[in-house]
Amino acid sequence: MAAFFNKRNIVVGFILLAVIFPFITRNDYFLHVMTLAFIWMIAVYGLNLLAGYTGYLSLAHAGFFAIGAYAFGLLTVKAGFGFWPAFLLAPIITTAMGFLIGLIALRTKEHFFAIYTLCVGYIIYLVIDKWEGLTGGVRGLIGIPAPSSIGPLTLSTPIAQYYFVFVILLLVIFVIYRIIHSLTGRTFIAIRNSEELALSLGISTTKNKLISFVLSTFFAGIAGVLYACFIRFIGPDIGNLNITFDLLTYMIVGGIGTMSGPIVGTLLIVWLSQNLQFLQDYRMLIFGPLLTLMVIFSPRGISGLFALWSAKRTRKLKPKTSNVEEQA
Repeated sequence: MAAFFNKRNIVVGFILLAVIFPFITRNDYFLHVMTLAFIWMIAVYGLNLLAGYTGYLSLAHAGFFAIGAYAFGLLTVKAGFGFWPAFLLAPIITTAMGFLIGLIALRTKEHFFAIYTLCVGYIIYLVIDKWEGLTGGVRGLIGIPAPSSIGPLTLSTPIAQYYFVFVILLLVIFVIYRIIHSLTGRTFIAIRNSEELALSLGISTTKNKLISFVLSTFFAGIAGVLYACFIRFIGPDIGNLNITFDLLTYMIVGGIGTMSGPIVGTLLIVWLSQNLQFLQDYRMLIFGPLLTLMVIFSPRGISGLFALWSAKRTRKLKPKTSNVEEQA
């Protein structure tokens, strides 16, 4: 039973469920919610790479999500770019902005870094909200194009868009997995565990923190682009601090620093929110204490709790196994 809840089985189970989900439900609204959940997962994976594996909490993540969405919207609506050129260019613009901001932000550490990125995120929100000539201000951007066809494949139906976002999510999970299990990923973890020790081992912490920060903004940009072309209307609210809070909730509840955490946390909170829409005005009062309890009693979230339970169960079974072998 314990082995069933390991991170590989959770991810594989999620993939199988996601593939058959459109055949289980014929409700377009459920497909809409699930597609949005996939987009949030991509953003959470980016945040988790920086906060969970490198140990630096960025509170500007929603700002970079908004930059990706607005970059795509402005390129298609105002600059006249086609869907696919804008789709490729918008995350690059987000990454470039992340690189420039990261050069300054990563001169700070720990809570100073979080405070600095909080200010950066709010500045991004203000720029989007007040620069009406460029972003449309509170009116937002309307008429963002939906995904265009890829040869004979059309992406105009809800099911096609669902699988389109799902495939990109799988690519993101694969890339994140490869990064975490590479030398670079081990370096991120070393910085998280002890930056001073990493420095003493000759690791360039500044360079590796910048790489992690830039990769995090890249995935936020991808999520923003997908959100823009899926919803087809964006406003300044997508860069609000509430979005960062939501992403943090998904990550911490699911399991910070785990591969399956973004999936578990996002699915749980998104569908819980859908079933508690009548309490939408009190969501902060509900999820705030939930987040606090998770941080106190299960710092690594639901995935980490299952991993801890599995490890304890394995340790209890080992003495029994050894005793049986000795008697034999």
